[in-house]
Amino acid sequence: MHPTKNDLPEATRSKIVERLNQRLADAIDLQTQCKQAHWNVKGPHFIALHELFDKLNDEVVEYVDLLAERVTALGGTAEGTVAAVAKRTSLGEYSLALHDGRAHLEALSGQFAAFGKAARGDIEAAAELRDADTADLFTEISRGVDKSLWFLEAHLQAAR
Repeated sequence: MHPTKNDLPEATRSKIVERLNQRLADAIDLQTQCKQAHWNVKGPHFIALHELFDKLNDEVVEYVDLLAERVTALGGTAEGTVAAVAKRTSLGEYSLALHDGRAHLEALSGQFAAFGKAARGDIEAAAELRDADTADLFTEISRGVDKSLWFLEAHLQAAR
């Protein structure tokens, strides 16, 4: 940990930084999965899904920055390299064989659901460690992920 005048105890900051870096890896992984879908989607709803996946990517990029900046604000090192993300991500692997719009919607909705669930667990952990600011950050992310999941699932709930 880097020196800081932040008044959270170093042990607390260290535990929070570990959680933040875990979610950072997941967010970077999720962001690349959104781009994978954006680049490769095919089908009758191409343009709508192409634009949706790009919008979701942009939102997840904001989470990446929030997470990384909180890590460094607490005296940690943001671990955002491809190698670190590949080693740390808890999200499932995204199939490179997907092309159909519905298949991308199914895959991304599962990944957003998993990411949202993890963020909610982080809210509780940050609150237990008495770090209200990080709990608030995770709450913001959770709220945004739930909205993104709604957008994805709305397409899946329509009649085929």
